Amino acid sequence: MRSGAPRERVRFSSDPRMPPERRSRTKAARRAGATPGRKARPGSGRTPRKSAGSSQRTQPAGPRAAPSAVTAAAAAAAEEEESRLRQRNRLTLEDLDKPAAERCLEQLVFGDVEGDEDALLRRLGSSRGQLHGSSDDSEVENETKDNLPQKKKPVWVDEDDEEEEIVDMMNNRFRKDIMKNASESKLTKDKLQKRLKEEFQHAMGGVPDWAETGSKRRMSSDDESEEDEDDLLQRTGNFISTSTSLPRGILKMKNCRPANAERPTTARISSVQFHPGAQVVMVSGVDNAISLFQVDGKTNPKIQSIYLEKFPIFKACFSANGEQVLATSMHSKVLYVYDMLAGKLTPVHQVRGLKEKIVKRFEVSPDGSFLLISGIAGFSHLLSMKTKELIGSMKINGRISASTFSSDSKRIYTSSVNGEVYVWDVNSRKCMNRFLDEGSLCGLSIAASKNGQYVACGSKSGVVNIYNQDSCLQQTNPKPIKAIMNLVTGVTSLTFNPTTEILAVASRKMKEAVRLVHLPSCTVFSNFPVFKKSVVSRVQTMDFSPRSGYFALGNEQGRALLYRLHHYSDF
Repeated sequence: MRSGAPRERVRFSSDPRMPPERRSRTKAARRAGATPGRKARPGSGRTPRKSAGSSQRTQPAGPRAAPSAVTAAAAAAAEEEESRLRQRNRLTLEDLDKPAAERCLEQLVFGDVEGDEDALLRRLGSSRGQLHGSSDDSEVENETKDNLPQKKKPVWVDEDDEEEEIVDMMNNRFRKDIMKNASESKLTKDKLQKRLKEEFQHAMGGVPDWAETGSKRRMSSDDESEEDEDDLLQRTGNFISTSTSLPRGILKMKNCRPANAERPTTARISSVQFHPGAQVVMVSGVDNAISLFQVDGKTNPKIQSIYLEKFPIFKACFSANGEQVLATSMHSKVLYVYDMLAGKLTPVHQVRGLKEKIVKRFEVSPDGSFLLISGIAGFSHLLSMKTKELIGSMKINGRISASTFSSDSKRIYTSSVNGEVYVWDVNSRKCMNRFLDEGSLCGLSIAASKNGQYVACGSKSGVVNIYNQDSCLQQTNPKPIKAIMNLVTGVTSLTFNPTTEILAVASRKMKEAVRLVHLPSCTVFSNFPVFKKSVVSRVQTMDFSPRSGYFALGNEQGRALLYRLHHYSDF
């Protein structure tokens, strides 16, 4: 029996895909018979192998141990080399079948590892270490930024650039309004910019969303989305939202307690108006009193009453900012101005340049800059709201029946008793256009929508024509979009709601003569007023709250009726 370490055979592949140099080396080894640990076969010209039963003495195991280990290592290395070459040939053939874009992408992702799994694992481990070391990278970036060269100083500086530019506040009437005292007649540009920003934020009630910086807006939007998701997951129900526009046909509304219930009166109500910035309504009448009420829809508590002796009020109106109340009488040329903040009542007995004996009808511009007084003989007088001084006058043919400002305060619409409508430019006080209200023989009322889209003209015959404002400016004979013929007596009151979705029309000549018209369909809501209940009576005046949540009207019986419109959630 043969002694020594067992001999391993090395198998050589005849795979045609083997590289040529490998195949040639394998053949040469076979021919030479120099395979380690193997003797030549008999008859092949090589040294014959000894049989197991030979009488020759067996070599000791110790001296042959080292050659056997070398033989095993060489066999393992050859096996590993052969396996690597096979893998390389297989990957090469597979790569030939792949598109060039795919091979390029794999090389970018995994690198040129050529099937070496250890190299691939080392590469993945190094990328994982880079992720954990991102903080170190940021420190390196910060050090790099610190090492950047500093910005060079300018070679030459103009001294005039460093001087602050002074702005004269007295030369501009809009700048005068933002002056706090007489010492601010001249301000620097930076202070003026800061003052304008303060005035804007005061008017808007804070910084609007569109004026915020990108990061703040992004953070607020993310917070809102998270809150919406949390709220969505905490409740169940129908998540399909309805349309935000007002539907036509039926107007969902509720009859509330009268606004002036805490100060009852039997005198005719001449004016009802909501405060532009607070949840307050003003009611005035021919009983010489102006009353303010807090609107809650339940009790409507009284805030204050102002009594003007021997002054039956023809019209009372808030200023655009809500800080003043203006009032005129039926038989007086005095204009009363009540300062709500100071609690002071100031009579304006004479307007410089104004020769009117009686001041009754007036309008306040939406921007709060102008006051328009309708005089006699077709004259309209434009006054400054701040100083109450005359700016200019305009004249039409015939008597003036009604006037109103456009929503941007740049135009004035005047209706005459002969059915004509005049359009005036506020800055130049010149007539821009003049047209005849279709089918009207005598105009009684006129109103312009808040969004600048519609103009409504009411006539003595009870017809209300709704025009497009652009056609009133450009055409000499504009055609109305719709003629509302639900009233049979003269239309004395017209009011658009702030969202321009409702037009209220009324006549003081007949009881229950009031309608609410849906826009833009120009159809009348069928559920108002309730004909079986004669509670509206003869409507003298009407108004909507700033966000259309409430609708109020005053009648000849001294009641200021209040209605809650459920479609609108805010006051």
